[in-house]
Amino acid sequence: MTDRRILDMRRLTMMMAVAMVLICHTAAGRAKRISFAPDTVTVLRNPLCGWVMYLGRSWDSDFWEKQGYDEMPASDGTVVKVSDYAGTAYIRTSWASLEPEEGVYAWRDTSSRISRLFRTVQDRGMRLALRIVVDGRDQGQNTPMYVIDAGAEYFTSGKGEHKSPYCDDPVFQEKYARFIEAMAEDFNDVDMMDFIDAFGLGKWGESHAMVFKDPSRKEAVVDWVTSLYARTFTNIPLFIHYHRMLADSNQDSWGEVPDGVTELLENVIVEKGYSIRHDAFGMTGYYMEWEKDFCRRWNNRRPVIMEGGWITAAHHRYWLDPCGKYREGHSEDVRLGEFEAAREAKVNMMDFRINDETRSWFGKCFALVKRFVAEGGYRLYPDMLRLPSAVKPTGKARVEHRWNNMGWGYFPNNIPQWNYRYKVAFALLDARGDAVKTFVTDAEPSGWLKGQPAVYASEFSMDGVPVGRYVWAVAIVDTTKGNVPGIYLAIENAETTCDGWTKLSCVTVK
Repeated sequence: MTDRRILDMRRLTMMMAVAMVLICHTAAGRAKRISFAPDTVTVLRNPLCGWVMYLGRSWDSDFWEKQGYDEMPASDGTVVKVSDYAGTAYIRTSWASLEPEEGVYAWRDTSSRISRLFRTVQDRGMRLALRIVVDGRDQGQNTPMYVIDAGAEYFTSGKGEHKSPYCDDPVFQEKYARFIEAMAEDFNDVDMMDFIDAFGLGKWGESHAMVFKDPSRKEAVVDWVTSLYARTFTNIPLFIHYHRMLADSNQDSWGEVPDGVTELLENVIVEKGYSIRHDAFGMTGYYMEWEKDFCRRWNNRRPVIMEGGWITAAHHRYWLDPCGKYREGHSEDVRLGEFEAAREAKVNMMDFRINDETRSWFGKCFALVKRFVAEGGYRLYPDMLRLPSAVKPTGKARVEHRWNNMGWGYFPNNIPQWNYRYKVAFALLDARGDAVKTFVTDAEPSGWLKGQPAVYASEFSMDGVPVGRYVWAVAIVDTTKGNVPGIYLAIENAETTCDGWTKLSCVTVK
């Protein structure tokens, strides 16, 4: 071989090497753009979001069939299950039903009525939520008699047979604290419990019309009970009723806003990490400008839960509501009023309250039920992603992603009980669909608001990733559980693994 040919061969080899480098760099830099359309139909059973169905103390083992909750006729001609639309079952019950005797906790007896109720809820894939009522007015003996027998001072209601402790009585507070501590031992679990009404005092447990031995102790009682729940239920979102008469001893339950109530509520929210709910949505003579203003100040900072105030099938004369929009015999008018008030308040959760009210929602207003699924709470999805199709083993992958919240509510990742546990993450999936490598980003979903897309560019090191072919996937993961997917995404026609990763595109590490 002549020297010239040798030189030409060397030049050719060098040119090929340069070409291969250029090809690799081009492949490594080549990105695939992926677009997703939002899913506005599927009921996503995400925490602190969606419809809540109510179960009362009258529940029994045949509840679901007897009340028709497993076969509910809807106004579009279909027959549905209520539990297919509700992700949470809210149980408002008495202290006495949960601890009939001191240290005897009914939920720990698997044959008890309340234990069986809890199981039927969980069997339907729903989480629990609780309000525990102490005051027996208009209801019954809500406080266990062992508390009264132990010396708690009390007042009577009904015909004098119902005994309720003064909320500032030390014997009551000691026994109640021990009970709540026992509850927290078993229910401080986000997989089981969605939220808890962490107050429970006053008439109907709604935090108003409270009875004290000494009314000057109002602030001290609020501090005691909210501190108790905050200390024990560290993982469960805590809610307080933003009632204008919070802890007030005014027995009319309503009236002018007392001095200091705003500051009292905000202290509980800020210092104890509470979120807010109100129990009079749709009642425009009760849910007025003060309530609306208070709620606005906390929108996109704390989640809001609503409860419809009117009971259209019972004694409530809802057609006399000051709004003038509710016709007698037309419960659908009230349902629309509740929906519009919920939208204005940007609530995360609405309620199917008791049996006839639930039938009203499905039988007359199924379109509103589906509208809240599509529009209410939070509904998160990425509409655009750009990912590399090839990456060098020692290189970095740049991923661009844009996120949207279709819901009017917000994703409350910032509440203390969640403590930013949920994060956007990408993964490399192998041929079996297992995550070989997970990359957690700093994208913060609590900042995603309706109509305000959030754009990010993330870089991931490929160090330690074996050479091979993978599939990019995305999820919002729970960082407290080893970065497994924790939130359902609202993506139309997405291909998702059994453990919740949404597949995106192929990538080669070489």
